[in-house]
Amino acid sequence: MIRTTGEAPAEDTLPRLLARNADQYGALPALSWRPAGQDGGWSTYTWAEVEEHTRALAAGYRALGVGRGDRVLLMMPNRPEHWLSDLALVRLGAVPVSVYGTAAPEQITHIARNCRARIAVVDGAPEVAVWEPLLTDAGTPLEHLVVAEPGAEADHTPYAALLGGPVPDGFDGELDAARAEDTLTVVYTSGTSGEPKGVVLTHQQVLSNALALDAVVELPPHVEHICYLPFAHIAERMLGIYLPCHRASHVHLCADPAGVAAVVREVRPAQFFGVPRIWEKLSATVRGILALMPADQRAAIEEAFEVGREHVGHRERGEAPPAELEKRYARAREEVLLPMLAAGGLDRVTWSASASAPMSVDVVRFWAGFGIVIMDAWGLTETTGVATSNSPRGGFRLGSVGRPVRSVEVRVAEDGEILVRGASVCSGYLRPDGSVLPAVDADGWLATGDIGRMDEDGYLWLTDRKKEMIVTSTGKNVSPALVENALKDHPLIGQAMVHGDNRSYLVALLVLDAEAAPAWAAANGVPAAGGPAELVRHPAVLAEVARAVAAANTRLNRTEQVKRYELLAEEWGPATGELTPSLKMRRRVIRDRYADALSGLYRD
Repeated sequence: MIRTTGEAPAEDTLPRLLARNADQYGALPALSWRPAGQDGGWSTYTWAEVEEHTRALAAGYRALGVGRGDRVLLMMPNRPEHWLSDLALVRLGAVPVSVYGTAAPEQITHIARNCRARIAVVDGAPEVAVWEPLLTDAGTPLEHLVVAEPGAEADHTPYAALLGGPVPDGFDGELDAARAEDTLTVVYTSGTSGEPKGVVLTHQQVLSNALALDAVVELPPHVEHICYLPFAHIAERMLGIYLPCHRASHVHLCADPAGVAAVVREVRPAQFFGVPRIWEKLSATVRGILALMPADQRAAIEEAFEVGREHVGHRERGEAPPAELEKRYARAREEVLLPMLAAGGLDRVTWSASASAPMSVDVVRFWAGFGIVIMDAWGLTETTGVATSNSPRGGFRLGSVGRPVRSVEVRVAEDGEILVRGASVCSGYLRPDGSVLPAVDADGWLATGDIGRMDEDGYLWLTDRKKEMIVTSTGKNVSPALVENALKDHPLIGQAMVHGDNRSYLVALLVLDAEAAPAWAAANGVPAAGGPAELVRHPAVLAEVARAVAAANTRLNRTEQVKRYELLAEEWGPATGELTPSLKMRRRVIRDRYADALSGLYRD
């Protein structure tokens, strides 16, 4: 029997759940993927096959010297080698640590040094080129690369070589011996300084959160999940690895997030999680189709949407819709809404959700017209993902991020900062010596850095971020200081502010350095008599700044890269209000003052 409520039993671990699934649900599908280079259908492992394959794979990793407590880095897309290696390493008592495929070399180096891993499993030749220098880096203990892509391994270990070899002596005694308090994974998340921090999560913390999430969702047994977010993201680690083990559900791997819409149309899942950008793209596509329809057809669809929104309104308040509305909604759903949803593969969805960044209310209301309620949630890597969530059980509040889940308690401090404590709050941050720096205060409270309010019904509403972290519409966290410092490495750029909250890419305001710019102009034969106002328009200056931005982007991962910028002549300072007396940026002042310029950078 799959538990869905209550506290996580003290003995529960991921290997125990995997053993249960193989024993009780062995014939059910567990993992499906499309083999690379093939145009055919899906390949699938059942839960019994997953148990068998991960045992063989664990033996291969053990033969490489991986043991209990060892951390192993994984940098691959959502391919079966990543998913299966994760479980195999956990069965050994080792600690899998996924790294974003877009991570810059400096970030990879920091993570490798911080977690002290001796082995990294990477995708193919491009990744090998980035990781190879670390094998001879004195500050990094990395000894081996395992390469997933056949033919790309060069002098390193092919992934296929891990399978089919001899089982080390005493292996079965080592397997599946993890304890609930053992570290299950380390998830790296950016801090305000821009340096990734390794968040330590145990089996017990993860499974406490899994039980809490099951208490707020309504799903059929063994539900499908489309896995398209990176495993380095806490959301996909929960949704794509840990919850499927807990629920004995079926994971469909989508290696390229750009192809998720096609996979949704094929799989027709009962649940779908999308970061805000996914829902935005889907709504834009539907709206584009509607715009091409005849006026009378659009009017009929809009009428059905209004019925859908009215129906959702009653559910939002926790009320049973009136019988007459139920009849109108059933008719609208059958005749208009379901055929449209079926075209996109969403006709079977019973639970839809979003997190990672605030959802646009306009997008939420649009999908409510289909009768689809996007249950917005909130949390951090440090809270094992979701700490609060809206739920179809007992009402919800569109625009809020819901109520606290059972594994945590939430309160708002006097200064508005949201505090969390409970069973699914992380152990702390990994230090290079293997010790863990606590993330909570003496009373167990985690200061989240987010600002919000709790209403009289217990729903949490986010209002601001105490930390100045940018969260893009794709749900990625970006440290503005990291990007700004990279931009200011060039002497022409004296000040920089990046912007991109709830946007799909970053833009920047750049200010010429008042002292360095004239010197650079003189050295390069550029007239500077007109001062900064003239220099910001000069083609040579513009070309050099473009090169500076391009150079900074090479040191940043794709999410952190600046796509567009505007070069300004006037420096920011305390007298004009953009800086504090201690010369710290007042970001809100700058955003407000340059609102038109920032908006213009997002116009196509």
